[in-house]
Amino acid sequence: MVPAVNVTFASAGLASASHAPAEHVQAAIGSIGPTQAQVLAQEGAASIGIYLPLVLLLVLAAAFGVVSVLLGPLVGPSRYNKAKTAAYECGIEPSPQPVAGAGRMPVAYYITAMLFILFDIEMVFLFPYAVAADALGLWGLGAVALFIATFFIADFYVWRRGGFDWN
Repeated sequence: MVPAVNVTFASAGLASASHAPAEHVQAAIGSIGPTQAQVLAQEGAASIGIYLPLVLLLVLAAAFGVVSVLLGPLVGPSRYNKAKTAAYECGIEPSPQPVAGAGRMPVAYYITAMLFILFDIEMVFLFPYAVAADALGLWGLGAVALFIATFFIADFYVWRRGGFDWN
């Protein structure tokens, strides 16, 4: 038999080495604890476990979409008539020709929608600062002040151009 080094741990936590046959080395290694492969497998299983809620959410969303598509024809209207197939236009009878002057949407609606998106984006970027204001300190305050100043310049420009007027 080939002599090998046997490492045993004393109760004080110190290691001592002695020459022993290879069978004793394997027995000593097996009795110390899990192997590196076992530790990595356990860590891998633990790290995959944190994605379980996300996977369940995706499965639930996909199942809802598939079930909705499949049940639509089954629970939908089976007997069609003129009232069920007519477009509902808030009580106004739809006509193929646009009413004079109402063929185009006013630009003010689009500008309002863009301003709404602009303010939403501003809030999305300001919310993390509000949450971590203490940790960012004075540098964070300066960065947010510069960010808000940029938006105020844009708001001033829109105000001067009449973007907030509905006339």
